[in-house]
Amino acid sequence: MKHTLSILLQNESGALMRVAGLFAARHCNIDTLTVAATEDPAVSQLTLVLQGADDTVEQIIKQTRKLVDVIEVSHPLATS
Repeated sequence: MKHTLSILLQNESGALMRVAGLFAARHCNIDTLTVAATEDPAVSQLTLVLQGADDTVEQIIKQTRKLVDVIEVSHPLATS
């Protein structure tokens, strides 16, 4: 299934690498990755689109929420 994740993370050096590394460690390819500034210069919004099994994506989301630089992870309904 196709999944879209929206992640708010602190605008710190290496934060994006830690998030992307988590996906790589779980053998999950990222189809699209976009990073944008927010109103707060200390926070960036990361939007990811990926293909993967629901249980694998849910596990990755749980692990992503545990990362120090991550503020919030939202996962709207998955699409096929």
